[in-house]
Amino acid sequence: QVQLVESGGGLVQAGGSLRLSCAASGSIFSFNVMGWYRQAPGKQRELVAGITDSGITNYADSVKGRFTISRDNAKNTVYLQMIGLKPEDTAVYYCKLDQWNWGRKSEYWGQGTQVTVAS
Repeated sequence: QVQLVESGGGLVQAGGSLRLSCAASGSIFSFNVMGWYRQAPGKQRELVAGITDSGITNYADSVKGRFTISRDNAKNTVYLQMIGLKPEDTAVYYCKLDQWNWGRKSEYWGQGTQVTVAS
């Protein structure tokens, strides 16, 4: 089993910055992808950014140039640095881990951390 614990959310003024962290523990395999998703009230959960174990990244168009995802494989931790925050970035942010072992995929979610951007 894998546990994901997020931290770093909070209330910030528009234009401000926050850094989210997600620490993974348990049975973590080498071949994995970690990512951040978000869900605003009344909306579907959406991908914000993802990063492979080798460091390949992808971003939602809405956050490109403002958010940066990174990871520390030694600590099994993924980060999301957010700058230039906008009120529309307000959501619960979830960390996700996808991993593969012998062709079998497993996925895990964190409990979520609230990010609120005041205008």
